[in-house]
This record gives sequence, C-alpha cells and structure tokens, in this order.
Amino acid sequence: MFTSLRAFVLCVAALSSSTLAAPWPTHVQHSTHRTRSLPNGAKVQLYHPKSSFEIYETGVDNPLSKRSDPVHFTDAGLAFLRSKLGESDDFMSIRSSYAGPHSSHVYVKQRVNGIPVANAVANVALNSKGDVVSFASNFIKVSGFAAPSTKAKITADAAIDHAAKALGGRHTGRAPELEFLATEDGTLALTHAVRLEIDGSKHMVEAYIDARTGEVRGLVDFTNDLHMRVVPVTKSDPTVAYELLKDPEDKKASPRGWGAAEDRDWHATVGNNAIAFKGNVTTFSIEQIIETAAKESAPGVFDYKFDLASDPSSTNNLNAARVNAWYVANMAHDILYRYGFTEEAFNFQNNNFGKGGNETDVVFISVQDASDNNNANFATLPDGEPGIMRMYLWSDFQPMRDGDMSNQIILHEYTHGMTNRMTGGGTAVCLQTTEAQGLGEGWSDAFAEWVAQTANSGYVHDFTIGGYVTGDNTAGIRSHPYSTNRGVNPLTYANVKDSEEVHNIGEIWGQALHVVHAALVQTLGGAKDALTNPDAENGHTAFLHLMIDALALQPCNPSFTDARLAWIQADQNRYNGKNKCNLWLAFAYMGLGVGAEDYTNSHKVPEGCPLKYTKPAATA
Repeated sequence: MFTSLRAFVLCVAALSSSTLAAPWPTHVQHSTHRTRSLPNGAKVQLYHPKSSFEIYETGVDNPLSKRSDPVHFTDAGLAFLRSKLGESDDFMSIRSSYAGPHSSHVYVKQRVNGIPVANAVANVALNSKGDVVSFASNFIKVSGFAAPSTKAKITADAAIDHAAKALGGRHTGRAPELEFLATEDGTLALTHAVRLEIDGSKHMVEAYIDARTGEVRGLVDFTNDLHMRVVPVTKSDPTVAYELLKDPEDKKASPRGWGAAEDRDWHATVGNNAIAFKGNVTTFSIEQIIETAAKESAPGVFDYKFDLASDPSSTNNLNAARVNAWYVANMAHDILYRYGFTEEAFNFQNNNFGKGGNETDVVFISVQDASDNNNANFATLPDGEPGIMRMYLWSDFQPMRDGDMSNQIILHEYTHGMTNRMTGGGTAVCLQTTEAQGLGEGWSDAFAEWVAQTANSGYVHDFTIGGYVTGDNTAGIRSHPYSTNRGVNPLTYANVKDSEEVHNIGEIWGQALHVVHAALVQTLGGAKDALTNPDAENGHTAFLHLMIDALALQPCNPSFTDARLAWIQADQNRYNGKNKCNLWLAFAYMGLGVGAEDYTNSHKVPEGCPLKYTKPAATA
C-alpha cells in the first residue's frame, strides 16, 4: 500500500488569479454548463454535451440475447450500445464495468481517430436476466465535418506550464494524456489532460489544455465543498453524546477490521479504509502521515476526553478529533458497502481482497486542516487513486469548534466520494455541470440525514443539518429545514430555475429525497437496524438501496429528471417496480412528475397510479 502511495504525495504552488472565456446564459445551461470558480480566483467556463437517458423498466432484448451460448454482460452491453449509437468498437472504449446483484453496468467513452473524447460518454445497464433496462449517452456526431487532427503543436510539458500559469496550480506528477474535448460549437478540441492541485484549499483538478494554443478549454474539479454556517444536527456531536463504543467494525464490510492495512495493525487511526491525521497530505510523506495519526491510548483502545471549553488544538481534543473523524468515515464505508458501494462499484479501499475494482485508494482525512476555515471538502479522484477529505475549524465560537466532531459534516463529505465515483463508472468526472453538482450536494445531505433518521423506526422527522459548528439551532445551513410540510419547506423542482449556486440547487434535490424517504417509510415502515441490515424490507433500507442503485444507472452529468428516472428504474430492477407509484407520487409532489422538464413543475403521475399524494403525517 504505502510504497505505492508515495507517488501521490504532492507539492504546493503559489496563488494566481485568472478568468477564462465569457459567461453564458443562466438556468437553461444548468444541465450542460458551469462557470467553475476555483478557490484562488481562477474561473473556467465548462461545457458538457447534454445526455439522453432512457429506461426500459422490465427490460428489452440486447442484440446478443438470441445466442445459445452464455454471453458476458460487457459483450451484451457493448452490442446494445453499438446498435443504439451506430458506432463500431473502434469508436468507443470501455471505461469501466461491474456486475451488481440486481443489475450489471457498462460505461464507455467515445473515441475519434483513436483518441478518447473526455466529455462524451455512454452507459448501459442490464438486469439479472440480461435484458437492457437503461441507456444513456452524450456522444457527439462526428460525421459531416473534417476529421480533427491528432497531432499536438505543443508538448505535454508545455501544456503543464500553461495549465499551472493559468490556474495557479502545481502539477501532481501524473503524465498528461491526449484527449479530445467536445465543444459548444459541435467541434472537437485536441487537448492535453493535465492533473493539478490548486493551492489554498488544495483542490484537485484535471485541466484540458488546447494542444494547439495552450488555452484552458475545460476542467474537471474532483473536489466538493460543504459550506456550513448554521443549524444543529441532533445526535451527531459531543454536546449530544460522547460514548465509548465496543467493536463498531462491520467485519462483513471490513473483513480485517478498521486498523488493519497491509496485513498490519498500526495501532493508530490508520487502516484499509481511512487514515485520519494532522498535517498536509500534499507535502507529508506517508511515514509523516502515519506518524501524525492518533495513537491508541491503551492497547486496542482509543479513549480521549473531549472538552468543549478547550481549544481544538489541545492534545486531548486533537486526538478526539482524529479518532472521531476516522470512526465516522469507517462507519460510512461499512454502511455504504452493505448497500452496494463495494470494491467492484469503485469504493475507497487500499486492499480490495481480490474482489474487483482498483486498489490503493484509501481516504486520507486531514483533521483540523490549516488551509481553510468554516468549511470542509472531499477530493474524489478516479478509482484507484486516494480520496482526500479536508476538515476545518469553525470560527463562530471561541474557542473555535471542530468540524471533525460533527458527524453530519463527515457523512456529507464521504458521500461526495460515493456519488462522484458511482456516477459514470468510477471516473469521478461525471458530476461537473451546475445541475449535476447540485444533485451531489443533495445526495450528501440525504445520506447524512438518513443515518440520523434510521433511529426513528416508523416515521421521518423534519430535519435540519449542521448547527454544532455555528450554534444556530433554528434555521439550518439550508434556507429551510427538510420537511414534507409545505409551510416548512416550499421548495419544488421549479425553484432550480432561479438557483445559481450548487448548494442551493442541492437543497432542492435534498428536499425531494426527504419526501421520497418519508413516503417509503410511511408505506413500508422503518427499522432501527437499517445501518447493519440492508436485507430487511422497510422504507429506510429501500431508500438507501434505491439511491445507490440509481447512481450507477444515471447518465454522466445527470439532470433532476434523469436522476428521478434512475430511481424508477432502480426500483424495477431491485423490487420489480413495487414502489413505482409511491416514488412517482413523491416526486410529483415536488414537481418532478411525468412531463417535468426545463424547471417547469409537473404533478402528473403515470396512468394507473393514485392521482393524489398523501403527505406523510409524522413530522417533528
């Protein structure tokens, strides 16, 4: 593990400021564009071709379904993609694939003249019978204009220099690759894909540098921020509970436990899933990272007192922060593993135990990171490269409060890793448009809420998130609490039109998922063992199964309506459509009914479903 991670240790760079290209119109571009502002002031205008997305519910034949001999799902998936896209294997290449218990998935990238198109991708899913149940693509048509040149006029080294100068970053050492980038005018730009770290908040990005001019033509930002200013999260911080737990590890999800890495127990907050330490992941060697992890207070015990009145940097409080961040990240790993975020589905583990996927991608948790305040972020790199969670101190209190002691912040950030990995097949590049990034914020809130709501076996409370670090227990970090009561939360799909900031958009998707969660629990009941028993049939388990299943189905850079359709198909795949009407009624309540598009509400449900959504009565 640790020798292979040495190459990941990075250097930092000086700040610079740059603005590139010109702005586009606003809400009509949410599904294809984004103005990406980096922490150092640099701005890049991004474009992703719009995806088409189809679901087939019970499934349709693939072109190889009539064969008498067994057909591997990747061959069947590719055959279907060829039939839909009219392309041969020379014009697409598999990016990744995996087989889950209820559906199998194939993700491909378009190729032109042997070179991949970075932002032109497609994916197909098959059910357990081998029938195709969903298809998505944003492939561009390359016929009708001259074949683009594959010869670069500037070298990879020159592209690195251009990228570093324009964006104020430092090259990570990863060799640039030639890739085409689909542009808004329908042409292809030959680019060098350059991996950078942006100094300040340590954003990890992939910059697409024009191979003729050196201009920045596009960007993938692997890092998601969480901005928290208000609102308490109940049962998630030391003012509510601070207990000594026994054997919290889930040996099914973490067979060698949390502290084992490379067949060794480090007796510290170092393990196969996560490493929590105090320092700088980009300048520390792996030995320094391990040295600055929290050590056992006694053999097999991490037991540090936490004092809210003391400075976070005091010895006991720092150790408590490292232990708590490590514990919550490992819990997130184990819960999500049980529900489908496994090795084959591109999760975060150093050792995958021969179960598929790429290894050496443990999550580094930089506790009390010195690069920022009043924030947190998670850099999600492609499968096989480590995730980086940075947790910060919050200045609304004296002494300051530590985000590492707020479980909701950690759960929110970890979820960014899952959603960025599972959307698009492990590449971490498929939640980049304004709308898609907003969905990412909503999923992160939804999982953080889900963990808290599982304590309520038969109903879903109104929910506010994040108050421990700011002390505001009334408003929440969002504009409204999550609620099924219109008087408490009036947001609907139509509000996306007037929302520019991704957290504001995420709040709308988070509200939609709150309504879905409440509807499922009202109909199916709840279960207090949902954290460890995903096989039970109840509303809590159904919700998380469908949320995770849908991530693998949806297209690259999905819209709200795409994400909703993925839920409908996920229910068909896993539950034979048992919850179809319940889901449609909940989404329709939020304006995401049949016919919703372009941020115009529809409250229509499919024929055969009840015409009225009954709001779950149990809120608190």
